[in-house]
Amino acid sequence: MENASHRRTRTWVIIGLVVYLLIVVAVLVLPVSYSAIVTAIGDWLRNELGIGGFGTGWIEFATNVLMFAPLGFLLTLLFQHSWRGVVLAFVFSACAELAQFVIPSRQPSLRDIVANVLGAALGAFLAWLIVLRRRKRRP
Repeated sequence: MENASHRRTRTWVIIGLVVYLLIVVAVLVLPVSYSAIVTAIGDWLRNELGIGGFGTGWIEFATNVLMFAPLGFLLTLLFQHSWRGVVLAFVFSACAELAQFVIPSRQPSLRDIVANVLGAALGAFLAWLIVLRRRKRRP
């Protein structure tokens, strides 16, 4: 039987997932070419911060990792099991890349799936540490 605190946490995690998924779906399916944004970030890193050596591919990879870390985190908190969240993130990522076949300005990529799953795994790992710590504190 769930206690009130666990139900409240679960409710907030579900709300967070819904908001997160709405934002990510919008980012993934909007017919916007993100190459100009990635190029602008690369230019900013190079020109304003003096950080060179990062091509646009690395910037896009890092962005995908960061974009999917919250998904792994939230799904792990929801299911209390890290690998379920990572597997669901993989399925979601693969579906998102497949959907990009029909969006003219977007290009699906296996590299994006790898980055997305890596991000979800990172988020899942962080949530797992939190869940594990909570479990150790419980009597």
